[in-house]
Amino acid sequence: MAKRKISGMRTVITGASSGIGRALALELARRSARCVLVARRGEKLEAVAAEILAESAEAEVEFVVGDITDPLVRKAAKEKCVMAFGGLDAIVNNAGIGSFGRFVDSDPQRFRQIMEVNFFAAVEMIREALPALQAGTSPIVVNIGSILGHRGIPRMYEYCSSKFALQGLSQSLRIELRSMGIDLLMVSPGTTKTEFYDSVVHGRGEVPWNKGPGVPSATVARRTVRAIEKGKREIIPNLLGGLLVWANHRAPGLVDRFLGRYA
Repeated sequence: MAKRKISGMRTVITGASSGIGRALALELARRSARCVLVARRGEKLEAVAAEILAESAEAEVEFVVGDITDPLVRKAAKEKCVMAFGGLDAIVNNAGIGSFGRFVDSDPQRFRQIMEVNFFAAVEMIREALPALQAGTSPIVVNIGSILGHRGIPRMYEYCSSKFALQGLSQSLRIELRSMGIDLLMVSPGTTKTEFYDSVVHGRGEVPWNKGPGVPSATVARRTVRAIEKGKREIIPNLLGGLLVWANHRAPGLVDRFLGRYA
């Protein structure tokens, strides 16, 4: 994994209207990266772009409004970056949705919806971007996963499954893309202060555990940008998330029993 300069890095960020995506857009722009922001909520994207420009009138930011599961939106994001900035150096696959509920009561269509946003959209965004990335400068793919891609928990099987799939994809592609000169960073946050719990597609307000304070999204963004710069393979940008992954490796049965109270 190569070290790289953030300044001038031509970047597409999905799910950039709020949460970690918004924080990444702000942090990258502060470091003089050139960013194309993608999300469904146009007014939110405009607000993020305005915030970036308010911090620095010299910042370079564009945005594409649309659903990242739409192939035309993915193509438009890549083409916007190439046309506006002369190329593409980084893709940040951050867009994601969640759901709460027991498997026995679940809806197969809802599961497919979550897989489309959290997994297949990232797969096809990478596929769409590959030719431009190969021509880029120190190119990198950044996949925003979760500690729940390392350890599944009850009542979130849809989200956990999508993040496990993204983890497996990332491990495979990291090796394949290396021969093309493209790095891959996997970011696996734990609980983060975002709108996640307020915007789930099912089960809002039905979380059986204490959500806890969470790590600020700006902290996750800073650690992610630092990892991009240093050429890291994967980071877990909060302590409790790292402890859960460690505990699951050392004593998975004990973790099962602990999580059983929420089943």
